Amino acid sequence: MKLRILHTNDLHSNFDNFSRMATLISTYKNENTIVLDGGDFADFKSIELQGTKGIAAIELLEEVGYDALTIGNNEMFNGVGTLEHMASHSSVPFISNNLVKKDLSIIQGVVSSAIVVKNGLRILITGSSPDMGVFNEGLGIHVYSYKDMIANEIKRNEGQYDLCILLSHIGTVADEEVAEDISEIDIILSAHDHQLYNEAKIAHGTIMNSAGNYGEYLGIVDIEINENKQVELIYSATLPTKNEEIDERITTILKENKAKAIMTLSRPLYHLEQPLWHDVLEENPLTNLIADGLKDMLKCEIGLINSGIANSGVFHDLSHKKLIEVCPSPLNPTSFEVKGKDIKLALEQSLDAQVCLADGRGPGFRGKFVGRLHISGADIIHDGKTIEGVMIGKRLMEDEVWYSVASSDYLQRGSGYPSLAHNRNDQYSPDEIKDVIRQYANQPDFVERAMMNRWKQVASVSV
Repeated sequence: MKLRILHTNDLHSNFDNFSRMATLISTYKNENTIVLDGGDFADFKSIELQGTKGIAAIELLEEVGYDALTIGNNEMFNGVGTLEHMASHSSVPFISNNLVKKDLSIIQGVVSSAIVVKNGLRILITGSSPDMGVFNEGLGIHVYSYKDMIANEIKRNEGQYDLCILLSHIGTVADEEVAEDISEIDIILSAHDHQLYNEAKIAHGTIMNSAGNYGEYLGIVDIEINENKQVELIYSATLPTKNEEIDERITTILKENKAKAIMTLSRPLYHLEQPLWHDVLEENPLTNLIADGLKDMLKCEIGLINSGIANSGVFHDLSHKKLIEVCPSPLNPTSFEVKGKDIKLALEQSLDAQVCLADGRGPGFRGKFVGRLHISGADIIHDGKTIEGVMIGKRLMEDEVWYSVASSDYLQRGSGYPSLAHNRNDQYSPDEIKDVIRQYANQPDFVERAMMNRWKQVASVSV
């Protein structure tokens, strides 16, 4: 018996590409085809998803005819409540064999595996989600060992299937180990690390394929299963989508959901008494407000944030839509301790416009530039090129002293400013940076304080 598997992964809500992907799927789909996704289909940078609690993504999956998908980290990033809402309203199975709530109860709507029958062939599909480590608590999840849970699913379904497919959102390196350790898996479709295979490969007797990211390629795997249930790879490829025609069904669904989302998200939260303008290079009140809010929220000595976290200022009325537009990155308020010398090095780098205008791409970052560092709880004395001192009240920051810093997980990892990665005792909040703006932009004392500059330039003295 022949089976065609069409598969996608790591779309990250790049729906323009997906509208072409849908055309390609229609072209290659036949009566022996199943369509699968490896996770991170739904990225909540999308207004359509934010305003519909992810239902727009479900409608796209159902319209194209997906048979199953596994849960990636981006399906989790809006919290377990949103994940439950999506999974419970989807006719397409949301699969994860190792994901539960942090109290170890099941996530409503999520299944550990599914058996899809195609022309009499029983296909066991299970999927593994990534362990987000210290972020798990904030996301409201607990993640079991994927190897143990894959083995459990295979044992639980023994005798009930003819072919086993793993949708893996744990990365291609880990998938090689899984293929070696669990021989019962026939096919692994990889995701998470955005690897693009030109064609499927066979490792330890397991067929493996990965289709890159952002909807730029569609994976295809054609196999034949003989009477002894032996699986033979007939054909495989990753097909580019860029030259395909747009599927108007997809654009219609997106247009309808965007209208719903805009209506929902545009309701004003409150009126701003003062505008909070923004700039990537210059000290500005919006980024100062975020730094002040982080310091207050996380109860640290210093607040520190990069201006690239925001795309523009906020004026007049604040709404959820405006917050998403201004601060689309799903980054978390994060506290950690770091030595004074590493803070000062980062601040000195921030005086360099080239550093501020560097490409800010990194995990969870949805902006363009890294941006200038903004500080709360301290004044920075500089001559335009070098830092002469950082004053915390009346105390001079000391090189070897550890200071508690309220920031983001982006800076905690050293993204943009590598010296900040030399930290300890990191703790994460389940909120997002956009929530800091929402919480503090209507507090007059914080708005007034945000207008006060913390970077104090003094004339350099030549001898």
